[in-house]
Amino acid sequence: MQPPSRKFGRGAARQVVVAVIALIALGYLGAIGYLVASETSIVFRADVPFGALRPSAPFEQIERRRADGTTQITWVMRHDAAAAGPWVVFFHGNGAPISSRLNILHYERLRQLGLNVIAPEYRGYAGTGGIPTEAGVERDGRTAYDYLVQTLHVPPSRIAIFGWSLGSAVAVDVASHVPAAAVILEGAPSSLVDIGQIRYPFIPVRWLMRNPFDSMAKIGSVHAPLLFLHSPDDAVVPISEGRRLFAAAPDPKQFVEIRGGHVYAVERDPRFFDYVHRFLVAQRLLPVQPTAAGQ
Repeated sequence: MQPPSRKFGRGAARQVVVAVIALIALGYLGAIGYLVASETSIVFRADVPFGALRPSAPFEQIERRRADGTTQITWVMRHDAAAAGPWVVFFHGNGAPISSRLNILHYERLRQLGLNVIAPEYRGYAGTGGIPTEAGVERDGRTAYDYLVQTLHVPPSRIAIFGWSLGSAVAVDVASHVPAAAVILEGAPSSLVDIGQIRYPFIPVRWLMRNPFDSMAKIGSVHAPLLFLHSPDDAVVPISEGRRLFAAAPDPKQFVEIRGGHVYAVERDPRFFDYVHRFLVAQRLLPVQPTAAGQ
């Protein structure tokens, strides 16, 4: 027969173990609850102010009313007044609105190549109203493409689609449904679910995420030539994810390693727009020599 003190000691130890397990379980469930509740703010950093920066002329801001009553803002930036050249639909990432400095740098450099640029703002961004969702943001992207084709009467053979970061998922979605002459993907994730699983390896992200942006499931339906631009030192979207999406993409396709990480390649890699220009020349969208914008 064991002494009472030993029985009491073992019983107390079991209670401590059970309490610790319960606390761990509660903490784990709490972490899951927090991620589920915070998904929209994590995926879409829509609260960044619109800002005062604007592209150079010719520049036009178009405002249209969506079916839900919110305002759709789209920037139209022509290479010149005639806008006779090719167009690029530009989809920005999740961290800043269309008016951010690096987005505007993209527009300006693309115009210097001889492209007209159209850039839609996503719902919920910079006070435009509404709550961003995968389906809603993809509808906003399609609206810009439809404006070119249906309102400006630009043929798809003169339209390139460019997506950066989260915008690459929007670009893949749009290009999987409509024809285009070329698609350019910068820092493209294979899916946000995969990125989330990398960041939160002990959370069942795949079961919980409402906005997966699964480009892997859509890339096979893109029939335009594809250019992938990705930096080996990308700390946001690992280059392995970009290569995985590239491997799943149909031909013709090209993968180019750039410098500058996920955010700053556009200004730190002096060959960034050389790669873009050569790709678009190969698709017969641009002449061999770039032309200056704003003529």
